[in-house]
Amino acid sequence: MAKFLNTSGTTYHLEELIKHAAERLTIISPFLRINDRVRELLADKNRMKIDIRIVFGKSELQPEEIAWLKTLDFVRLSFCKNLHAKCYMSETVAIVTSMNLYEFSQVNNNEMGILIQREVDGPLFSEVCQEAQRLIRISEEVRISVERIAPIETGTAAVSADAPKEEGGRLVSATQLAKSLSTSPRELFARMQTAGWITREGESWALTKSGEAQGGEIRRSKQYGNYIVWPTSLNVP
Repeated sequence: MAKFLNTSGTTYHLEELIKHAAERLTIISPFLRINDRVRELLADKNRMKIDIRIVFGKSELQPEEIAWLKTLDFVRLSFCKNLHAKCYMSETVAIVTSMNLYEFSQVNNNEMGILIQREVDGPLFSEVCQEAQRLIRISEEVRISVERIAPIETGTAAVSADAPKEEGGRLVSATQLAKSLSTSPRELFARMQTAGWITREGESWALTKSGEAQGGEIRRSKQYGNYIVWPTSLNVP
């Protein structure tokens, strides 16, 4: 029968679930800041060519998450609006829990969960699987583009090169502007750096006063996080 899990039990069985997945792995969690141990386990499943589905919802992807996910060939990522469920499944085991796949939750919070095994709790396992599949179907698959580059930063807010299309056509993301200019985002950013509109700060970028004077603005999206938009009439040297 289903087994109750406390915080440490949930963490332990989640690692075991990922470790022993042999065919497929489903991760449903609003937040996707993944700790190093889980990253190692997922990377190993990726090397084994296990089908991995990750559904997230309530937080934009962090730059380090984007860079890491790009290295995993067998991971499909989906965004589900208003997601609050937390569920982790292999082909044989499911955990339904209060714990996000988020490092802080696994260290500081008091969590509860239920461990469900297909061999022991077949009907219940099937119900959880059906609901997980429904969430996957209603979610929007996210493509991690190979063109994605280091985030721009202004103050402490990360800014992504990939962003939703701006309404009205007056302002567009750097990716869309690059497309209209028949160039890549990386090349466009290099030209903007030369023009003094953005500047390199370590592994990231920063929008300069000169860039703001050219019409660059910071926008925010629940799915994409902070991003910069530029006038469609921008004359990039």
